[in-house]
Amino acid sequence: MCKDSLIPPWPEIDTVLLDMDGTLLDLHFDTHFWLEHVPIRYAEANSLSLEQAREQLMIRYRKAEGKLEWYCVDYWSDQLNLDIEILKQEVDHLISVRPDVISFLQALGNSGKQRVLVTNAHGKSLSLKMKKTPIGDHLDEIITAHDIGLPKEHSNFWERLQQRQSFSPANTLLIDDSINVLNSAEKYGIKYLRAILQPDSKLDPDPHERFIHIDRFADIIPLAE
Repeated sequence: MCKDSLIPPWPEIDTVLLDMDGTLLDLHFDTHFWLEHVPIRYAEANSLSLEQAREQLMIRYRKAEGKLEWYCVDYWSDQLNLDIEILKQEVDHLISVRPDVISFLQALGNSGKQRVLVTNAHGKSLSLKMKKTPIGDHLDEIITAHDIGLPKEHSNFWERLQQRQSFSPANTLLIDDSINVLNSAEKYGIKYLRAILQPDSKLDPDPHERFIHIDRFADIIPLAE
């Protein structure tokens, strides 16, 4: 991929919709939390082996995947009889901002772009990550799927978002680590789309042929207009 194809046509873009987990923030916290930390605590609470706990949790995870419940802290607290909010705080030292993100957000602001965080994260998860990182200081608006009532993967999400937050799909860039979300946005008509090459810094890159991938935000920082 040539670098020119990576850089969005900034003069044509008014609004930048930004995912949080795996895009602005390293996905490692979430991967570790759901695949390592929750199984340990679930095993302890239910007198299970770690392997048994993982097997039971994976069945529950698969049933909720792609639904708004998958992202809901209260749902999982109820389903697992664990205080998910407290468990997240136990490993919140793993929450980290991806390289060059703050410089990128500052540059977007300096060039007059509307910076809107659009996340599937539940409000309790969002609050924790806003406290642990400075990204909230460099955003113009924060909207969650729970505000909208649908996950971003849903075809009607973007219409509801547009009713809540004014933007022109033809002049909007979405950056997200989820291919399903990018597909949904593309069908709605959002013109400029970028995927994240390596959402979790501890895992291998995960390229997909459908969308141009960002490795480092420094590669696409806009110049002030």
